Amino acid sequence: MSRLAGLAIDATLLAVASTLAAGGVPALWAALDGEPPGWLKATAGLIAVVLPAAYFTACWWMTGQTLGALLFGTVVRRADGRHVGLLRALLRAVVGLAVPVLWLVGLVGVLTDDRRRAWHDRLFGTVVRYVDRRN
Repeated sequence: MSRLAGLAIDATLLAVASTLAAGGVPALWAALDGEPPGWLKATAGLIAVVLPAAYFTACWWMTGQTLGALLFGTVVRRADGRHVGLLRALLRAVVGLAVPVLWLVGLVGVLTDDRRRAWHDRLFGTVVRYVDRRN
């Protein structure tokens, strides 16, 4: 449940951030100076599209934790315990965002795997562990 709850927090955060990126900047421009230029609308839209993949990739690569994972005390690591590399984090994010239904269904694997890995964890050689907060 902690993985799903963390994902829900991340999805909510990204929905708000992407909406603000896509509409907020052009709306602010419109309020200050009239119709925003096409390049600004296109750039804001591109940022909104790329933001989720960039968020998950950066979080998993740099710390292993998204905001949702941090709140629920989980961390993504390689199966051998090392940090997730940039390419693995990017692929994990892109596949998860491209096929979210399969990603969610893949969480069923947590119930059947002795290391509590989802199907996408097996595919990318990752595990999700609980962080020891005593330190």
